Amino acid sequence: MAYLALVRHGISEYNKSGLWTGWDDPDLAKEGLIDAKKAGETLKDIYFDLSITSDQKRSKQTLDEILKVINQGKISIIIAPEIKERSYGIFTKKNKWQVREEVGEKEFQKIRRSYNYEPKDGESLKQVNQRFVEFYKKQILPKLTLGKNILIVSSGNAFRAFLKTFENLSVEQVTNLEFGIGEVYLYQVDKYGKILKKQIRNKNPKAGKQ
Repeated sequence: MAYLALVRHGISEYNKSGLWTGWDDPDLAKEGLIDAKKAGETLKDIYFDLSITSDQKRSKQTLDEILKVINQGKISIIIAPEIKERSYGIFTKKNKWQVREEVGEKEFQKIRRSYNYEPKDGESLKQVNQRFVEFYKKQILPKLTLGKNILIVSSGNAFRAFLKTFENLSVEQVTNLEFGIGEVYLYQVDKYGKILKKQIRNKNPKAGKQ
């Protein structure tokens, strides 16, 4: 058996302003550092063999804070662009709530939540799923099958896309999934990487509203 922990980064300066972040690279806000520390507090009971983060600052900064809290600063770290946030293309850095007013709720939800919608110059969640799952199969799954505990930090849409495959979710379930800022999805998996148990730690009551 092994543990796989997925942690969404703490709140960033863009999140605070309601901006679609995508591949832009803002720092965590001060509150985001607190989010990260709170996430770390919920993981003190687990020793991790490896940590993986996207190549974006908000994820790397979150991981740094978590490792301080759990006192595992010497753990190996892999920085993986393959698991980074979805690219929002032309919507990057636009205020999502203003866009909702401009295009209406139906179109807004398609842009924000749809699994197959690909914004101009951006990518769909389906495309994010393909790059994340390929990395998972090559770099993560083999280690889980050896009983290694792995901590991963990335963004909400990256995890939503990955969970389509990992939890065998329907498109509708992915559309409705809210992975809140700072939340921890903790899985126990068997020697084949199949899920035995799932917990959500550091539950964010504002999930989907930030």
